[in-house]
Amino acid sequence: MPISRRALLASAVALAACGPVLAEDADAPLDLQSGKRVKPGKDKLAPKLSDDEVVAKANDFLNTTRFMSADFVQIGPDGKRSEGLLVVQRPGHMLFRYKPPQKMEIIADGRSVAVRDQKLGTQDLYLIGQTPLKFLLSDHIDLAKDTKLKRVDIDGRAATIEIVDKATFGGKSDISLVFDPESFELKQWTVIDPQGFRTLVSLFALDLVTKPDATWFHIDDSVQPNIQRVR
Repeated sequence: MPISRRALLASAVALAACGPVLAEDADAPLDLQSGKRVKPGKDKLAPKLSDDEVVAKANDFLNTTRFMSADFVQIGPDGKRSEGLLVVQRPGHMLFRYKPPQKMEIIADGRSVAVRDQKLGTQDLYLIGQTPLKFLLSDHIDLAKDTKLKRVDIDGRAATIEIVDKATFGGKSDISLVFDPESFELKQWTVIDPQGFRTLVSLFALDLVTKPDATWFHIDDSVQPNIQRVR
């Protein structure tokens, strides 16, 4: 079944396993094998960190990670599951490559973000500043200063930071970032776009060593673009 247009745009503009994400537990980390939300185990104690320390550690991971790749599992607003490869090179470069049967890519080349439909031969272009992907694409990010902090929480399973980004296409987006509570590697994020549609992305097999091929971040100018701009 093809990925829905809304699910794809939520990844790019707002930019894991079985069924829709429920509001009451949407921010709990997702077990990729069972598809169930995991709760803190009694045998795993949460690190004793203040909210400021949690945010500082998250900032440190994001700012020192200049490139990364990972397999991802995405649940779109319609509850449909998609899988693929995510590659990031900071600042400004990103590739979401979806596995078949999907024929879609999301590419950031340092200036623009393109949502490419390979089946139809079309692509939508957005300015990077219109997307809430600052935490992946910015040269430097300070979550406390560059966004509005809503909630910080840490337990034995995850460190969760909820933020609001008011600079996105169509209005503000609510974003929940989930980090490993010890290494502070990014594990998952959830975006609720200005229309209220939720998209969740979980990462696994994270590679912080291999430098990506620069050609992966090329936007094909020969494809007739539909350019989206802030009104």
